[in-house]
Amino acid sequence: MRWLLRLFKLLLIAAPIALVAWALTEHPGYVLVSYKQVRFESSLWIFLALLLVLWAVVWLLRLLLGMLKVSNSALNPWSRHHKAKRIERASLDGFLELAEGRWARALVHLKKAAEGSKQPLPFYLGAAQAANELGQYDECDALLAQAQAVAPKGDLPLALTRAELLAERGDPAQAAALLEPLRDSHPRQPQLLRQLANLYEHSDQWSKLCQLLPELRKQGIFPPAHLDALELEAWHVRLTEAADSGEGEGELSLQPLTQAWQALPAKRRDDPALLGLYAEQLKRLGAGEEAEKVLRKAIEQDYRADLVALYGQVRGSDAARQLKVAEGWLKEHPQDAQLLLTLGRLCLRNQLWGKAREYFEASLSFANLPHAAAELARLLVAEGDREGAFALLQKGLYSNNQLLDVDMPAA
Repeated sequence: MRWLLRLFKLLLIAAPIALVAWALTEHPGYVLVSYKQVRFESSLWIFLALLLVLWAVVWLLRLLLGMLKVSNSALNPWSRHHKAKRIERASLDGFLELAEGRWARALVHLKKAAEGSKQPLPFYLGAAQAANELGQYDECDALLAQAQAVAPKGDLPLALTRAELLAERGDPAQAAALLEPLRDSHPRQPQLLRQLANLYEHSDQWSKLCQLLPELRKQGIFPPAHLDALELEAWHVRLTEAADSGEGEGELSLQPLTQAWQALPAKRRDDPALLGLYAEQLKRLGAGEEAEKVLRKAIEQDYRADLVALYGQVRGSDAARQLKVAEGWLKEHPQDAQLLLTLGRLCLRNQLWGKAREYFEASLSFANLPHAAAELARLLVAEGDREGAFALLQKGLYSNNQLLDVDMPAA
């Protein structure tokens, strides 16, 4: 059985060979190629064999050229293979030098990396930062323009980088103006909100920072402690600016201050520091009655010595009632030096000279408050007790700061 299979295989091989041999002998064919004085004659089969040899030569030449190209890439440092490695090395060196503050070398390497990279945007941005640090602002702007050209959809990273560079040049207001239009398309972008907050703070745009604060807190942009401090500072300046605006309108106006206070978040209106500042600005603008109401309500809710001290400096609508209210706090805080100072001042306002002296002396017995000593010394001088006043003066306690504008007793 096996020999029959072998015989069949031999026949399969021999048949095509015999057929070709028969074709060569029976049908040799004829090929004539003539061009000008040149003639070529051969049989068809010889011509086909020549074509086969020619194809083999061409294939071998291509193989040889490919081998030479690979060898050239391994030996030639300027080959495409090594060019990619040089770009990779330049990008790595550039970013390391940028981090180390070696601006000039970083600029050279990052520009080289950008020119050869398929994704040049980060290299252009890094090179622009290096140029900005070197003070080469024209070069910086040109690199940013190139970055815009290669990444037309990279508006956000480009704007963030440009704003950061403008801030470093000392122009935070222009940097903030550059970023503000992007809030419509990127309302919750963390880095955009963070940069805007920093730019508003450094350009004293406190009103805009106050408007941004709710979103900063909602997105958790800053740690809570930092955000609380920033919010307190922003509203402190905002309320002061509002009072300045009201004071600068010819006749004193409460409207800017009142509007700023109403814009303050409700939970922040209970903040003692801001509440005390608001009352102080009301007093400054001549709204003593309103200031007295604000302070009274705040102290009754949360007794604080600093607010009590301010309560003694505001002029309410009824001086006697104001004194009575403050004396009501004395039951729970009998040794509070600030409260005793406030009571003494309210007694001056009610022309209760003896009682005022007692409160001032009681205040000094619990704490060495310069303002209590100053008020007492002034009262002693007005009553003719110059020796007592001089004794306080000798202790270095006499001061004319924050003395009330009130009528004193005749000597």
